[in-house]
Amino acid sequence: MKPSSRSIVEPFRAMQVVAESGRLTKAGKDIVMMCIGQPGAPAPTPAREAATKAIAAGKIGYTDAAGIGPLRERISQYYQEGYGVSVNKDCVFVTSGASVGFSLAFLGAFDVGDRVVIPNPGYPAYRNILKSLSLEPVEIETNAESDWVISPEMLLAEHQKAPVDGILIANPNNPNGTMMRPEDVERLVKVCKEHSITLISDEIYHGLTYDKREVTALEFDDDLFIINSFSKYFCMTGWRIGWMIVPEHMVETINRLQQNNFICASEISQIAALAAFDGTDEMELVKQGYLSNRKYVIDELKAIGISEIQPIDGAFYAYFNVSGWLNLSGCNDSMQLAHRILHEAGVALTPGIDFDSKRGGDWMRLSFACEESQLIEGFSRLKNWLGDIS
Repeated sequence: MKPSSRSIVEPFRAMQVVAESGRLTKAGKDIVMMCIGQPGAPAPTPAREAATKAIAAGKIGYTDAAGIGPLRERISQYYQEGYGVSVNKDCVFVTSGASVGFSLAFLGAFDVGDRVVIPNPGYPAYRNILKSLSLEPVEIETNAESDWVISPEMLLAEHQKAPVDGILIANPNNPNGTMMRPEDVERLVKVCKEHSITLISDEIYHGLTYDKREVTALEFDDDLFIINSFSKYFCMTGWRIGWMIVPEHMVETINRLQQNNFICASEISQIAALAAFDGTDEMELVKQGYLSNRKYVIDELKAIGISEIQPIDGAFYAYFNVSGWLNLSGCNDSMQLAHRILHEAGVALTPGIDFDSKRGGDWMRLSFACEESQLIEGFSRLKNWLGDIS
């Protein structure tokens, strides 16, 4: 049996690093994990308590394809409270993580061969999910001049070369945490509306912003898709629970796709997610820890010779240029470098090749969502390793 052509996608290298780290740990090697975008803190207490109570009751089953009513209503309330935006709960779909939201949006909005713009550097699963659905990812290279985000002008320039059908933005972005200014989000929404380009806004890192005001694209129009998740701010990665907001005219389409492709999100995770909204005080304390970690990481990277760090406006990543480390180590690219650092220093970092196939060989991503003690240990090992190879 041969694999289908659409199944041939690049690996998610961050997960390869995680797997290799697991093998080394099992073999007795101590690894400092600074590679994966996973909060070190647990889910909020109310979420865990609600899940425990539901499990004790014993009746966990299917829900409506769109999700349980109270959770959809609470998500709608979240947009009113946080952004002053009125969202019809019927437009809210609870999904098994943000990844299912992307698949539903792509399936619902695009036909085979449609061209969808994504940022570069950007989350590799965008590119790979699009390819697996026989869509064409169109990567726009961001740079320092554009503040490492896709500007409305960059989208228009690409659209004039060859018409594009959609654009997916992440605000804040992964791997760098860069954000668009609110006025630029508004202009991008306007450009998409004028040129009939479907906009999908990945807002999974909302709640974890530092230097710029976060806005939802819904503040400027409702004829677009919003993807979000309980994974990052609410520290619920393993619960696999997220949500999406869809245009009213797409409700029935997305409902049918959810029914047939995924049935529904886990009821136990939905119950926990509803209660998670009562745990924001805990999550704000976690965020303060990220803020402290962010300063520590920037200072330490500069202290060990890293001069180029992309703006960390939000999320919990540092994306930095490791050209100097490549020269010192004799490695050809960041994948080789990540492998060597993992095995020799016991520190797990993510190679930039994951996020940028053209320039990512010179870059690496570090997650500072772990405990401060882990960061301190990780940088101590990096300094010793750099000293050994110098």
